[in-house]
Amino acid sequence: MFSTLRRIAKPNTLRSTVTRSSVAAQKRAFSSDEIDMLQKLLDEAKARKEQAAAPISPEDYDGPSFNIQTFNAISPVGLKRFPAGKYKISADVDALNGEPHAIMLRSHKLQVDDVKPTVRAIARCGAGTNNIPVAKMSEMGIPVFNTPGANANAVKELVVCSLLLASRGIHEGIQHVRSNIMPEENGDYAKISARIEKDKKLFVGQELAGKTLGVIGLGHIGSRVVGAALSLGMKVVGFDPALSLESAWRLPGDQMTRAGSIDELFKAADYISLHVPYIKDKTHHLLDAEALSMMKPGVSICNFARGEIVDGAALRSAFESGKMTGKYISDFADPDLMGHPQHIVIPHLGASTAEAEENSAAMAADQIIDFLETGSIRNSVNFPSARLEPKDHDSYRLCIVNENSPGVLGSITTFLGEEGINIEQQINLSRGELAYSVIDLEGLPTDPEGLQNKLGKIEGILSSRFIGVPFHTEIGRPGTFYHVTWYQAD
Repeated sequence: MFSTLRRIAKPNTLRSTVTRSSVAAQKRAFSSDEIDMLQKLLDEAKARKEQAAAPISPEDYDGPSFNIQTFNAISPVGLKRFPAGKYKISADVDALNGEPHAIMLRSHKLQVDDVKPTVRAIARCGAGTNNIPVAKMSEMGIPVFNTPGANANAVKELVVCSLLLASRGIHEGIQHVRSNIMPEENGDYAKISARIEKDKKLFVGQELAGKTLGVIGLGHIGSRVVGAALSLGMKVVGFDPALSLESAWRLPGDQMTRAGSIDELFKAADYISLHVPYIKDKTHHLLDAEALSMMKPGVSICNFARGEIVDGAALRSAFESGKMTGKYISDFADPDLMGHPQHIVIPHLGASTAEAEENSAAMAADQIIDFLETGSIRNSVNFPSARLEPKDHDSYRLCIVNENSPGVLGSITTFLGEEGINIEQQINLSRGELAYSVIDLEGLPTDPEGLQNKLGKIEGILSSRFIGVPFHTEIGRPGTFYHVTWYQAD
């Protein structure tokens, strides 16, 4: 058997010998000067790639920076994510090295006039973006990023606190001690101590273990609330009609029940926790009079999502009629529930922890860096997610934002072909009325700015941006080669 294998192997060995001999003969056919020239070209190409890939320390880089304008106080932990020397960060536009290229903010109510034509991106350090004119930013071709999940643990802990506030008379007991016992006993320690012990019977509550928590919205926060409730011994019913695969993986599917409808959750829950975004035509007054009528009389509601999700007038009516005896815990004021004893309202503390602010700022900074340097998009509320791995360091990247209309993509590729530009790789993705393309070109166009001007004349193009190799090549210099159609046309 082994001899047979050896006999079979001999012809392959012979072919290998012949192949090596042929290659050697071909090498002898080239002159030594030609071989030296080819080797030199290969060495130069290798050196260019190594130089482009090598990180530049702040001391080695003295070119222009990407400028980040901030609103509100942003955590230093997040701001430190921006490489020193390559990025300039300031709340004062005049202190930047030119016009801003991106905006970072927390709760500042951003106005359209705050956004300069040079701004490529806006990042909100937090989940909600109702303080940003997102629709107008979409018209201007500007992606708006948020940081879902960065404050998830902080909000989860507040929900756990609210469940206890709703169950054990903690808030009422504290108020009783301060407003009744202390003044009535005139600072007499012995009497105060006796009253604190005696009056505990006024605040008999119920335990959470064994009760059912209904969680509406099973994303970053909702999934964590599910885990916390299970660890407290609660039963959990969840509902999320738009549950993503990523969120589904975070859920303990065998330990909770997924409701087939939101009505089913309303009927089953002893407590309800809301974790859905506010969408005017979809989640406005999600908990209205009809929904409240399906719930158990003693249900308590925890709302750390958005105030408009609950119909305050309907809830007050249910409280005053005696149909609902539970509590409403929120960190939003409600004009119809002001002063009502069953509404426990606290300051908007959901993300107000040092850790949440640090996580949100770091996440926002990373997303801005990734977008400015590679064109990648993740966690945008108005643009599609997009990532195209660079083909090599000799490619030149062109990012285009356009209206999501038939024929625009075809017009772009036809235009580039007519300009004699070869596309090495590309992605094109859309979301709603916007489309976004990332295109790697073979070679640098002879007139990048002229190319962008022509490209901007194609109907539906909102903006285009060359990236190149940031901080290494001329076309990768921060602040260059950004064409905004609506601004250049004015």
